[in-house]
Order: sequence, then C-alpha cells, then structure tokens
Amino acid sequence: MDKRKMDAQSGIDIKKVVYLSKSKDCRGEKEMSREAEIKIFSGSSCVEFTNRMCGFLGIQMGKGKKITFSEGNIYVKIEEKVRGEDVYIVQTIGLDPNNEFMELLFWIDAFKRASVSSVTAIIPYFSYAKADKKDEPRVSIRARVCADCLETAGVDRVVTMDLHSPQIQGFFRKPVDHLYANGIFLDYILSNGKFGSFVIVSPDEGFAKNARVYSNKLCVPLAIGSKQRLFHDEQAEILGIIGEVEGKDAIIVDDFAISCGTLCEAARVLKKNGAGRIYAMISHNLLSKKGVERLEGSGIDELITTDTVKNVNTESCGKVTVLTVTELFAKAVGIIHFRESLGEMFK
Repeated sequence: MDKRKMDAQSGIDIKKVVYLSKSKDCRGEKEMSREAEIKIFSGSSCVEFTNRMCGFLGIQMGKGKKITFSEGNIYVKIEEKVRGEDVYIVQTIGLDPNNEFMELLFWIDAFKRASVSSVTAIIPYFSYAKADKKDEPRVSIRARVCADCLETAGVDRVVTMDLHSPQIQGFFRKPVDHLYANGIFLDYILSNGKFGSFVIVSPDEGFAKNARVYSNKLCVPLAIGSKQRLFHDEQAEILGIIGEVEGKDAIIVDDFAISCGTLCEAARVLKKNGAGRIYAMISHNLLSKKGVERLEGSGIDELITTDTVKNVNTESCGKVTVLTVTELFAKAVGIIHFRESLGEMFK
C-alpha cells in the first residue's frame, strides 16, 4: 500500500502537521537549539514507520546499521555522534519477535555505551505482552522477563500502543507511555459514510472494556461474544453473542489477529444472529498467510488495521485497509522530548 493511500485513509493532512521539532517549547516558531534536537533511530523491523514519524517531525532519521551474520548473530552500530543526547529507538516486536527483541536490546546497549543522556524505546507493537500471567503450572511470565531485559540493557522509557494487557506497565520500574489506536479508528468510522446503523462487538469478555470505549464514544450498542479456547492452537469457538445485532451492521474490535480464527468465528455467529455487513478493526496486523486465506473466505467485508507491523501477507488482500499511526507516535515523541503532558493527547 503506497504512502498516499495510507494518508488518505488515516485522514492525515501532512501540510497541516505541527512540526514539533522546530520549537523548543512546541509552541513558538524559533529553531530549536542543538541541545533540544530530537534524534530518532530505527531498528530493522520498522524503517518505513520511523521515516514517516520523522517526516511529521520535520527531521532526518538517525544513521545506524544492522547486520545479521550467516550464523544468525546480530550486529548493530550507531553511525553518528549521540553523546549527551536524548535518543529514541523505534523497533516493533512483531512477526519475528525473538530476533527483533534481541536487536532492540543491542541498540539500547549501544546507545548507553555511546554516553547518551537517555534512551527511549518506541515499540509500536510489543508481542510478548500476550504473556502477562502464570495461568498454568511451570510456565514463564514472558512479558515480565522482557521488561527486566529492557531495563537491564539500560532503557529509560518505553512508548508502546494497545498492549494486550495494560497492567504490563506495572512490570516496568521505568515510565511506560501507553498510546491507543481507538482515536484513529473512531475518526475513520465518523468520517466514513458507509457505516449505517451498527453495533460495536467485542469478540470476547477480555476485550469488552476496550470495546465499551468505542460504543460510548459513538453512542451505539455493545455486543460481546462468549469465546472458548481450549488449547494453544490459535483456534477459538464463539459460543454465542450477548446483545442485539439483528438487522444491524457489526464492527468487531480487537487488539490483534494472527490466524483470524476469532474474527471469522465471530463474523459467522453474527451472521447467524441476523447481522448485516461485518467490519473488523484490529490495532496490530499479524495475519499469517493462512489467516489471510481465512479472511478472504469469511463473512468479514473489511478489516481495518494500523501500520504498527509491516506485514507483506496482507499487502495484496483487497479486504484489508491500513491506517497509519505514525503521526500519533510522532506527536508523543515531541511531547515527551519537550517535557509536555501526554494527557493532552487523550482529551
């Protein structure tokens, strides 16, 4: 999907973006001093994402390189001076989570050894957030292990979006700024005339609180699926729908999808209960090839997602619409860098 298409879908007018980096206090028109310069670097998992962030901020992406040797060893190097700077490293932990996470640790260590003032890890999607508890005997709480590793490597702050379990912020002793994609999705719904009389649907009880934000903002009903998952095979069964959906379009909201099993199963049950057109909105696009095939053959008319994960599997899928959240992250960086309040973004 090309840049212009993504901008049109997200409702972003690049010409109207406030370039926060041009002002030390984010309000004036003065050029910032060298000490206030924003330095953003990219890991290998989201170079395009980082470039778009830098475009919104009116800056150049920092210079660095990553090499993977033949035996799988990862090497990273910063290729410009960063001593005394506040730096930001962008690395999503998505479709290759183990390598992407290790690379992020090496970047943080490299910055610390280069004597930066602080290093903020911007993680658009944090894969291991799914592993937030010990829900069966003799298993690891992997999200906590990852948090410990990031802090040991020297991270000073983490910025992420739509954690699978928001309580993971408590695993960190460093500040965690948690952004939300719902504003992007709400704008898409409100600016798009194709949505008629509809209901918001949470595919399970676990996402109901998040789904209620959508229904309250839009002043529409909420329906909740009763989901059962017996094994770790990414196969789920929707036992029923709590709420009235007959004669209404349905917008299913969730944080991510891989096999698309839950979304397609929810769509099947919604159709069985008399729903009209079915839409799905997920924050993070992790669809596998099998998931794309399942989506294509399902009752879902459109899947709307974001660009937190670059996924080649869905690039040619006509049912998938990608909205960019790079402006959201760019604004967050500017606010953090100039010591403003992130709370202003959520009013």
